[in-house]
Amino acid sequence: MVKLIALYKTPENIEQFDEHYFGHHTEITKKIPGLRKMEVTKIVGSPMGKSEYHILCEMYYDDHDALKAAMKSDEGKASGKDLMSFAADLVTLMIGEEINE
Repeated sequence: MVKLIALYKTPENIEQFDEHYFGHHTEITKKIPGLRKMEVTKIVGSPMGKSEYHILCEMYYDDHDALKAAMKSDEGKASGKDLMSFAADLVTLMIGEEINE
C-alpha cells in the first residue's frame, strides 16, 4: 500500500482549525476515489515533552497509480484546494510505502 501523509503544525487558533478540519476538510477528503482508509492522529507530545505538531493524517491507496489518479480526480483537486485555503503554511505532505517485514 501507498499512503499520502499530511503532517500539520499546531495552528494559532486550534479550535478554529479543528472545526474546519474535522467539520469540512475530512468530509471532502473521504470522497476521493481510490481512498482505502484514512487515519487521523492527534499529536499530544513527544518523548521530550511538547511537540510543534497537531495532527497526522494517513490516507491509504492501493499503489502509486491509484494515488496519482486520486489526486487528479475532482474530489482530489477539491481536497487540495481546500487544504491550501486553511493550512498551506501548516502542512507538510509526504508519500510513503508500507513495508511489511
